[in-house]
Amino acid sequence: MKVGVVLNPIAGGGRLKRHWPEVAASLKKHFGDFELRETQAEGDAERLALDLAASGFDLVIAAGGDGTASEVADGLLQASKESGRTTELGLLPCGTGIDFARGLGLPKEVDAVLKRLAEAKARKVDAGRICYIDDHGALASRHFINIASLGLSGATDRAVNADKRKGKMSAKGLFLWRTVVEFVRYRFQDVRITVDDGAPVEARMALVAVANGKFFGGGMMIAPDAELTDGQFDIVILRAAGKLKLIWDIRLLYGGRHRNHPAITILRGRKVVVEPLGDVEKNGAMVDIDGESPGRIPATFEILPGALTLRY
Repeated sequence: MKVGVVLNPIAGGGRLKRHWPEVAASLKKHFGDFELRETQAEGDAERLALDLAASGFDLVIAAGGDGTASEVADGLLQASKESGRTTELGLLPCGTGIDFARGLGLPKEVDAVLKRLAEAKARKVDAGRICYIDDHGALASRHFINIASLGLSGATDRAVNADKRKGKMSAKGLFLWRTVVEFVRYRFQDVRITVDDGAPVEARMALVAVANGKFFGGGMMIAPDAELTDGQFDIVILRAAGKLKLIWDIRLLYGGRHRNHPAITILRGRKVVVEPLGDVEKNGAMVDIDGESPGRIPATFEILPGALTLRY
């Protein structure tokens, strides 16, 4: 098996990079020889993964947080579409957000993760594709593996990624603090949500999450019933309500205890279209794609059943 590793050297405050001799020894113990590629800028992980897949690698391990894993998956999915050849994805989670790995139940210790990856059988899981408007006003698209959302989550992502404490404090603490701060500032936005061929739902919302996995935001179980292999998204709509009450109720998200909350609506479907109502500038909510916020709605989300081969 040809194994490649795409390492984000600044993930988790640079923890993997600082301990690289031990990480490399564990990789060699469980997989033998491997090829290392390091990212230097946003988008590098996608390009490096695409190159490794095109070069015939059988397994690419994303070493970093959710953003790194998502970019690597995007590259592998592009390569598979171009060549028809399957390259497996593995995760070595380390970063501010490791919500996708959390949903898989991966161990936290490096050697334990790599041992599990080496012994695991690859499985076909669903992925998502989102089309949206980027920060330059152009139409853009990319794949995602965990959760894509809009509203408060996009604003929170940008705040977390700009926070100087990123990598120096717990992900849960940082995400919770930035969520509360951004929520106080947040102005509810009016959107139209269409799921498959159903009647459009118009809502003044704080958040819409289109979920393949269960967790986001540093441990919030936003979609407790989501499954990676069911060929459908779980769509969670958090409607506008009293801010003080909603801030208090954010705690319910960590345990997935919000199903019956009066401000929550949960739908299921394969295709989701979200459009701003009225003033596009005012209601063009920012999107969040696996922990990164590269643009705004209008956006279209589509499920790709069994598109990704994941070793876990």
